[in-house]
Amino acid sequence: MVDDGRRVGRVGFVGRWNRANRANRGNHGAVFDAAGESGPLVELDHIGFSYHDPYGAGADSQEADTVLRDFSMTIRRGECVALLGPNGVGKTTIMRIINALEFPDAGTYRFCGTAVTRVRVEERNSLFAKALHQRIGFVFQNSDTQLFCPSVAEEIAFGPMQMGLDEAEVRRRVDDMIALFGLERLRDRAPYRLSGGEKKRVAIACCLSMNPDLLVLDEPTDGLDERNTDVVVRVLRSFVEAGKTVLLSTHHHDIVERLEARVVRVVPQE
Repeated sequence: MVDDGRRVGRVGFVGRWNRANRANRGNHGAVFDAAGESGPLVELDHIGFSYHDPYGAGADSQEADTVLRDFSMTIRRGECVALLGPNGVGKTTIMRIINALEFPDAGTYRFCGTAVTRVRVEERNSLFAKALHQRIGFVFQNSDTQLFCPSVAEEIAFGPMQMGLDEAEVRRRVDDMIALFGLERLRDRAPYRLSGGEKKRVAIACCLSMNPDLLVLDEPTDGLDERNTDVVVRVLRSFVEAGKTVLLSTHHHDIVERLEARVVRVVPQE
């Protein structure tokens, strides 16, 4: 059961997780610029991005819907940053670029001082892509798109197992997440049998189980009741207090205030 906050929202285990993550990263080589580890976590410099219609008019060109033009943003370690703006201005696109699910048409994206490019991410057996996706967690707006395992516990265990962590560490992380999000009674339940709020909590737990440096969330409280919203806010606040970084999009200004987030406004393209 979720209590009044004395348990839910505490992430005192982050120090232990950091040590395990650092040891595990050593197995994959140093793929990020060491000097960048002391600088900004994310740097987007003069980003341009358009969605192209392959069936657009013109024999040699595609029709393009420009969503970002000359967009820049810097996120420092330990920050909570909220992207605000109307629907369709590119908030989700920014998040997808940061997670290397899209690549800009113009400008530069650097994570820990290292340029993130399509070539580096999409090369065969890319150690860079593996390291990047271990350090950035992405919670989609629709939780159904990222829940696929037979049970909640197996869902949370999937990421740490893919990281190559030993069985004992995976089990500890599952237990930590189950306790943190108050999921004890749902531990063995199939995700498709959960409510929308429960699915959201599990989706965030899955990302946190990998102990990312940056947690990116697209509308994390959209459609949640007060109880589930309180759990999410407590966890995110505690995650930042532990030295981690959060980027979220939201239309809820009260959530921004509760998280004490720095606001970055994304404006429509003319």
